[in-house]
Amino acid sequence: MDSLIIEAMQAYDWEDVRRIYVEGIQTGQATFERQPPTWEDWDNAHAIQCRFVGRCDGIVVGWAALSPVSHRSVYAGVAEVSIYVSQDVRRRGNGHRLLKALIDASEIEGFWTLQAGIFPENTASIELHTRLGFREVGRRERIGKMNERWRDVVLLERRSAVAGIN
Repeated sequence: MDSLIIEAMQAYDWEDVRRIYVEGIQTGQATFERQPPTWEDWDNAHAIQCRFVGRCDGIVVGWAALSPVSHRSVYAGVAEVSIYVSQDVRRRGNGHRLLKALIDASEIEGFWTLQAGIFPENTASIELHTRLGFREVGRRERIGKMNERWRDVVLLERRSAVAGIN
């Protein structure tokens, strides 16, 4: 495969984004969700200026996006990270490039805090976030029950050195 090309996500990318999201759901390590949302629900929940797809040979192989954590103005610069990479191209640096592009865009758009909630068993995702400046700030124990099993979530955050300091 050719190298990853990162572009702004468009509505026509949804079927590929959905396919990759379903792959993540099926691992049982990426999300509490059991089904992907509709495009309309997903679109309404994510910041329009910070959503990207990664393409190899013209095929979407990953995506990354931000979701505002609140509609209250005091939290305008705080967002939650979502990043998913197709199982066929994992462990090749594609997640790193997508998350880096998302972080760079978040800085330009004025987000001062990015947060992520990751299952502790998803060590690859925790390592990816840590390499790009996220730090562990806590752990929510038994926060959700999935497939009849209580799950913890590791909380990570990345504070911007430039956005939101004025």
